Amino acid sequence: FRNYSTITEFILLGLSANPHIQAALFVLFLGFYLLTIMGNLLLLLVIRADFHLHTPMYFFLSHLSFVDICFSSVTVPKMLENLLSQKKTISVEGCLTQVFFVFVAAGTEACLLSVMAYDRYAAICHPLLYGQIMSKQLYMQLVWGSWGLGFLDAFINIFLAMKMVFCKAQIIPHYSCEMPSLLSLSCSDISRNLIALLCSTILHGLGTFLLVFLSYVRIIATIL
Repeated sequence: FRNYSTITEFILLGLSANPHIQAALFVLFLGFYLLTIMGNLLLLLVIRADFHLHTPMYFFLSHLSFVDICFSSVTVPKMLENLLSQKKTISVEGCLTQVFFVFVAAGTEACLLSVMAYDRYAAICHPLLYGQIMSKQLYMQLVWGSWGLGFLDAFINIFLAMKMVFCKAQIIPHYSCEMPSLLSLSCSDISRNLIALLCSTILHGLGTFLLVFLSYVRIIATIL
């Protein structure tokens, strides 16, 4: 993590510099954050407690809820801290760590959405064979494969980001760290970073969209 020049921290501008607006935003985002955490935790507890919900669909949903908790917890606490603090900074290491877990959560969530679409396709289009198609071994592999792809994507992007040299302006015009913002602040060659980011976008963005779209096209065709 020590391949940087003079810059050791970034300044997160956030959404507003007005103290009154910041206070209102703090209350608003804290409320949303607590609702998100409690709602997803409640869902996880219900799924775990009810034996009838121990099915592939709810297994996928429980992991999606956990990812949602992780996603929110990666960025919101630091944002809330900055809304109350005069010094709205984050270390380079902290920024890269935040970006890493954003990649993990976003990548895993995208894969899980694709898996859930396939699960619905199997359940609706092949109801008699659903138990054989979506075996416990398969849905466990699909879930852990989703997590694996999320971590692999994050490792690749952050490994390349760790080699960047930051010697330009240290201001990030957002409330959290994002890879595009870091790339714009780098004064070293970012061609490999851009390629990795493009591949991530295509894999998790376009790839997920196509898989979900095709699954629901088949579902609609079967129903009609």
